Amino acid sequence: MKLPKIEKPEKYVGLYIFDFGDHVGVGFTAEEVAELLESEKYKDSKVYKIHRAYPDGKLELKGIRAEIFHLEAGMFFYSSKLETAKRDFNALVNLAVKSVTPCRAKAHLAKYSNDKFVVAIIYPAEYDDELSSWLLEGRYKTTGAAEAGIEAVQRYYDYEPQILERHQLFAKSESISRTGQELLASIKLAIQR
Repeated sequence: MKLPKIEKPEKYVGLYIFDFGDHVGVGFTAEEVAELLESEKYKDSKVYKIHRAYPDGKLELKGIRAEIFHLEAGMFFYSSKLETAKRDFNALVNLAVKSVTPCRAKAHLAKYSNDKFVVAIIYPAEYDDELSSWLLEGRYKTTGAAEAGIEAVQRYYDYEPQILERHQLFAKSESISRTGQELLASIKLAIQR
């Protein structure tokens, strides 16, 4: 894979490289990658996330499986007391008010039984690293057991706990995603942004 020369490589961290086979495009958003992978023509293409960029133009990449763009991941923080779970839920929502989440996400305070409650945050799976970092940087802490991942989301949905409170978290996107014809018209460009 031959990458084009990139000016100001640091502005591409968190964006994606899409390998079309005969050429690559640098600077796609997650939403754009998901749309391209949904097409029959590009469903088997390779995708890389730009994790770090260096002043000399070198990029640190991570290969991303195509199916990740169609899945949700989540983190689940358990408590045996409703008061504790409410405190954890409010702390999560307050963190999102103080520091915008790296992606769109939903937060739930849910009840499994009289002595099992959960604070859930569910988001697009391709943002797993960023959301983990956001929670760590925000010093979000709970006292109970926790689990995370794609399978944890499916277990949560399968169990159908009673949702007591919910909150939608929105990200401040620095890059506006293109869709449809606008996106397809730009795929031959080596540098997308």
